[in-house]
Amino acid sequence: MAAVTAELIDAPGVALVSLADGLAPVVDGAAHATRDRAAVIVISDGAADSRLLDPVVNASGVADGASAGHWIAHAAQAAMADPRGAVHLAVPPGVADAPAVPVATSVRRAPLPTPSAEALDALSDAISSAARPVLIAGLETGPDDAKWLRALAESVPAPVLTTPKGKGVLPDPHPLALGLLAAGHPLLAQSDLLIAVGVDPVEVGPGVWPAGVRVASITRRAGDATVVAEIALVIEELAPRLRGRTRADWDVAALDRLKRGLRVAAPAGPGLARRRVVELAREMTPAGTLLTLDVPLAAAWQSVAPRECLVANGAATLGFALPAALAAALARPDARVVAVGAAAGFAAMAGEWSTAERLRAPSVAVALNHAGTTDVASGARAAGVSVETATDEASFRAAFDRAWRAGVACLVDAHVSR
Repeated sequence: MAAVTAELIDAPGVALVSLADGLAPVVDGAAHATRDRAAVIVISDGAADSRLLDPVVNASGVADGASAGHWIAHAAQAAMADPRGAVHLAVPPGVADAPAVPVATSVRRAPLPTPSAEALDALSDAISSAARPVLIAGLETGPDDAKWLRALAESVPAPVLTTPKGKGVLPDPHPLALGLLAAGHPLLAQSDLLIAVGVDPVEVGPGVWPAGVRVASITRRAGDATVVAEIALVIEELAPRLRGRTRADWDVAALDRLKRGLRVAAPAGPGLARRRVVELAREMTPAGTLLTLDVPLAAAWQSVAPRECLVANGAATLGFALPAALAAALARPDARVVAVGAAAGFAAMAGEWSTAERLRAPSVAVALNHAGTTDVASGARAAGVSVETATDEASFRAAFDRAWRAGVACLVDAHVSR
């Protein structure tokens, strides 16, 4: 929940935990936040050897009354420094109630250096000389960067792929939005320049980058990137350098045919398909609805803005969808939330239904329950959450509509067959 909060508010999320009953759950949660590049401050008691957390956090510290202000500021800065991740702050017994010494300090994220003219010139030359450049947007590309990336894509012009966490930076219905980055995507083989915008290495699996194709990168993260700076600033500085220069040689009609050819139809047959469940939920909800997802179906959800599809990097933490939806509902009270996940995940997180009921969070959870073999309903009903059951498209539409109109947390038990 803290990791999702951090993603949505662009500031550290905070998790208060006890280590008295073991480190394993805390290690899992901190590892999830760091892998997702989410700024999370984990504040714990001092009941265990917290050095075991070191491999999965960006920094650690121990607070006392005299140094609490310093360590909290340090934790916030370390969590927000790229690559973002979890930071652990231990509070030994008796310290939490002790007087704290006021400290004048800053918790703002350190500004990035201004990109050099030489680096910007080299990047603009590479873009101008490419016949078929492709833009790839990743997790660092936020709402403030989206309008700049769209302008760059349209002016070059260049088709755009995204990682799952970059989804929505260019609205999915846009003609230049060609889906998710994946090994074997036909655009990669056709390109002569890949421009990775805010893509973190943790988002790119082995074998994704095609051999022999140049890769240029714009990122906030120090390293071997072509340009290291704020993404919006880099694109703004590129605009006058690209004006009047040779445009890319993409065939727009061919890109449209490719986009239509990439659309994956749900498998035919009786019953309810997993992908079709996500597509129907998207069709039945307004723009701006947030999706939390712990199954690999992000491509089925049409996003029109960044951070509308909240999914974990790589293999999602089991049961991510439900607590992520609760966090999203708290962080974005102006938006409605849909959680879609495996039935096993909802069963593992059954204890969170009481939290959902207490918060009265306006969210609809959809459990993808193969042939109804997992009992996901009992835990929800025991907490006072209403449950709808669906076995085909017609019953899913009706069940989802009732759950949506309820305006509080509801569960749709979708008995999928494929």
